[in-house]
Parts: sequence; C-alpha cells; structure tokens
Amino acid sequence: WHFIKLMGRSASHITLECALATQPNVALISEEIEAKNMTLAQVVEGICASVVTRADKGMNFGVVLIPEGLVEFVPEFKSLIHDLNELIAGQAERFKTLTDDAKLAFIAAKLPAQTAVLYASLPSDIRKQLIMDRDPHGNVQVSRIETEKLLIALCEQRLAELKADGSYTGSFSPLAHFFGYEGRCAFPSNFDADYCYSLGYTAWALISDGLSGYLSSIHNLSRPADQWEAGGVPLTMMMNLERRHGADKPVIRKALVDLDGAPFKAYQDARSLWASDTCYLFPGAIQYYGPAAVSDRTTETLSLEHAKH
Repeated sequence: WHFIKLMGRSASHITLECALATQPNVALISEEIEAKNMTLAQVVEGICASVVTRADKGMNFGVVLIPEGLVEFVPEFKSLIHDLNELIAGQAERFKTLTDDAKLAFIAAKLPAQTAVLYASLPSDIRKQLIMDRDPHGNVQVSRIETEKLLIALCEQRLAELKADGSYTGSFSPLAHFFGYEGRCAFPSNFDADYCYSLGYTAWALISDGLSGYLSSIHNLSRPADQWEAGGVPLTMMMNLERRHGADKPVIRKALVDLDGAPFKAYQDARSLWASDTCYLFPGAIQYYGPAAVSDRTTETLSLEHAKH
C-alpha cells in the first residue's frame, strides 16, 4: 500500500483533483473529516476497511491520498494544534532557548489536560514535529508533520487487531511518500501557461489604470482561453480575521473544498467502488500539441464545476 501526502496546506483541493484524475482507493478530504467531526480512529478505520475488502479479493495493494493539512481538520488534533500555537506564541522567546527534551517537558506540563493526553499518546517523532519552528504566521508547519507515517503506524496497529480476531487475513506492506515540491516540478500545461499569462496581463491592466488593492481574476476557465473574462477583485472582499501569533489579524479567507460542490459530489459517488476495486487511471504526460480537448484541457475540478454551464 502507498500512502501519499500531497501539498495544499489547509485546503484539500490538490488531493481532490488528484483523486478525480487517478481514482485511488482512498482519498482523505480534510473538510469532510471536520464537517463529520471524525476522530483519528475513525479515519484509520475507513482506510483499514478498504485494506480488508481488497485483501478478501486477493489484492494486497492500494493507494491512499492524504492532504498536507489533514491534522488541522481532525477535531481532536485541531484543538491540540490550537493549544500548541497559543502556548508557543505566548512563550516564544523562552521556548527558543530550550533544548528539544526541555521543550517536550515544557509542553507536557503546560497543555490543558485533554490535549495533553492526546499529545502524550503520539509517536515521539510526531510530538517533536508538532513543536518545530512556526511559519511566518505563527502556525504549525503541517508539511513537516509526517502524517502519512502516523496513519501507517495506526493502520498497522488496527490491522494487527483485526488479524488477531480473524477478520483480516491479508498482508500489509505500506510505503510512505510526500510529493511536496516534487508536485510543483512538472512542466506547466497549456492551460497553466495561458492562465498565468492572463493573470499577469490583467494585473498590468489594473496597475496601468491606477487601481490598487485588487487581485487579478479570470473567469470562465472551463471554456477556450479566447473566451475567458478578466477582472479584478478588491482585496478587502476576501479578508476575515484569523488567529496568528496568538492574536486576531485580518488575512485572506481560505478557499476550502465545497462539500456541496460538483467535484466533491463526483468523488463521493465513486469512492465506494474505488475503495474495493482497482479503477486506477493514468492521466498521461502533458500534451502541448494535438486536439484542444487533449492539449488545452482544464482541470477535472473546473470541468465538473462548470459542467452545468
């Protein structure tokens, strides 16, 4: 089994797009996990259900896609990360002077009882990763938390329990991958190039007209590039208050996966089949020449979002 962590910070857009394009056995969508108030144990149970079902069919292999920011959306982890951010922000200067072992002891002594229990139950590597240096906004650097390895360890533990009671007879040989910056290393598609060029040109047009405080915006992206519509969005329309360095600050609102949107609904309708059967797709290499439907194709997400149009 391959446990693949993908970039995306908080939102699961990349994971959802990759799932729609490749049809893995399991794709975890952080926004759904938060909406359903799922525990880490429930997430693991869902993965193990696919492992067991496929093992019963003689398929002891599979693929799990994991969004980078998963731990921020599991409610129990979200509370832990909030408490850690607040604690470290309030003691930032003192915290920097402590050794690694002293940091762990400091955190264990200062955390509220409920989150302290969760923190103590985690593997030592994960505990250390959760208290690494914060990003410029004072938040935990989720890309440095080896969520894929945590899930593997918990799945191994659960599958051992299932094997002991006779409900699982397969083999489980997991491999962890983090396709972080590697995911940014591919050549841009024609769509990527047209989109970025259009954003830059629109930004120039806004500046040349003396407009400031705007973000460049392109609409109708599911249509051919010559039918796209350019515009500008006032920065203030996209802002809300978020907790940064222990204080509320105005920042651009996160654009999270819409659980009522067509892309997630399409995944939701297909995932039970993908979880039990082998339905993998290979999107192929990027094409620059040939039929527009191949060389200029948009993303699966945009195609589904605009299908009704």
